[in-house]
Amino acid sequence: MTGRLEIVKAFTFEAAHHFQHMPVGHGYQRMHGHSYHVEVALTGVPDPVSGWVADFAEVARALDAVKDTLDHNTLNDIPGLETPSLETISRWIADRLAATFPGLAWVKVARPSCNEYCVYRLA
Repeated sequence: MTGRLEIVKAFTFEAAHHFQHMPVGHGYQRMHGHSYHVEVALTGVPDPVSGWVADFAEVARALDAVKDTLDHNTLNDIPGLETPSLETISRWIADRLAATFPGLAWVKVARPSCNEYCVYRLA
């Protein structure tokens, strides 16, 4: 097999945030929380020995580190997430994974209860 493949690993986290730039009284300006669902896609040519694009155990370790930073925290307090939109969170996660996984293709961050998501594509 010589084609490129795409693999996806997902995780969830719970976090609070607010948008300071919104007018007082606006719902987004007040502190509130969400359940987030994140998917990370890696592309590549499978290793001829293992058959893998990447070792899912290594991917899981990297995602666990990201999740540990985000889960049950106030996103605004995390450097780089002072304005924690879906767009900002997607890029923030990608920035933490790109050096370890050169085949990083995209990061999707969703708020399922709101029926909203953002996909940040690296290529």
